[in-house]
Amino acid sequence: MEEEEEEEEDTFEDAVCTTTPARVNNTPLSVITEAFEDLADLLKPAGSIIQEDGLRLDAFCNACTHVSVLFSCLGFAFKFAEMEYVSKVKDLVEASKTFDTLQNILDLDVEKDTVKTPGSHSRNLRRVRQGLDLIRAIFEQFLMTDEYSLKDAATTAYTEVCAPFHTWAVRTAVYAGMYTLPTRDQLLLRLNETDQSVEKNMRRYMEASRPIIEYIDKLYIERDIKLDW
Repeated sequence: MEEEEEEEEDTFEDAVCTTTPARVNNTPLSVITEAFEDLADLLKPAGSIIQEDGLRLDAFCNACTHVSVLFSCLGFAFKFAEMEYVSKVKDLVEASKTFDTLQNILDLDVEKDTVKTPGSHSRNLRRVRQGLDLIRAIFEQFLMTDEYSLKDAATTAYTEVCAPFHTWAVRTAVYAGMYTLPTRDQLLLRLNETDQSVEKNMRRYMEASRPIIEYIDKLYIERDIKLDW
């Protein structure tokens, strides 16, 4: 059992760290951005069968596996978010071996009345969606002012996206950890970005992730599932 768990961990880490030959010289952030731009392209009406068949779960997971590196770069403050995100993506990766689309896992949980049950694929999809939105919100806040305060950006983003759904203990730990966030220069170094490239790639991720997030929300709303959880 321990060997199997180690193999699963290695598989996920490989998915996060490995790039295709065409992207070998790219930064971690640009790899993530390109993955979500490819995913967003699947949602465009022109030349797409997405409306009939839905977004493939394996394609979604493939893009999501890259994102944990961003949580890692933020350090201790977002260690809980990183752990939760990674575990939920792993569950969806495993589910993609059985289910073809995001709709499939939602429809089954609706049928079984397990959408909000801890450990269900639908609940895990909801948490992954929040992780993607948290990164988007951090980038948005980070680029709003010339000061580029990562602490202020992360605090505001966390308060808006995740805090309403976390316990008091988790919120307290996260807010305390904000003081350990890297400086702006340290973040750029960890991401291997420049002032110009980081802004460009952050904006690209924000633009590419937004339709993915909206698409997931729509799946729940269409099934009369509220989003306040």
